[in-house]
Amino acid sequence: MVTIEREGGDPLPYEGVWRFTAPAVDASVPQARHAVRDLLLRQGVPVADDVVQGLLLIVSELVTNAVKHAALLSPVLAVEVAVGAEWIRVSVEDSHPYRPTALENDYGSTGGRGLLLVREITREAGGACEVEHTSTGGKVIWAALPLKPVQTY
Repeated sequence: MVTIEREGGDPLPYEGVWRFTAPAVDASVPQARHAVRDLLLRQGVPVADDVVQGLLLIVSELVTNAVKHAALLSPVLAVEVAVGAEWIRVSVEDSHPYRPTALENDYGSTGGRGLLLVREITREAGGACEVEHTSTGGKVIWAALPLKPVQTY
């Protein structure tokens, strides 16, 4: 675990960065989701239930995408959870060079909407998400959500 320093003081007890790897197989989807949920509980992260549910859905979608689309060139994927004083970020990294884009919403389609769903959950929570290239030629897809709900007036 790597701790993250906050401006003006020591890190909060739940702040840090955790990373684990998993094989790019279907069984890794629920395992990653459970690992993230258990980490949040174990660290005592003060996050609202709706944010946790959105975050776990994001983890499921990102790991599913890595398993479905990157496993041939990336038999192992990495999941990272970073928690700050007011935000939480999850990312999934693989070694496949293809950089996906969110597809247009096609209601007749039965698939291909994973990144669109990730972007919508993130936007509704007041967060941000992005796809970036890694220095090794792969990609990392991340989503960051605020720990506290967005207030609208």
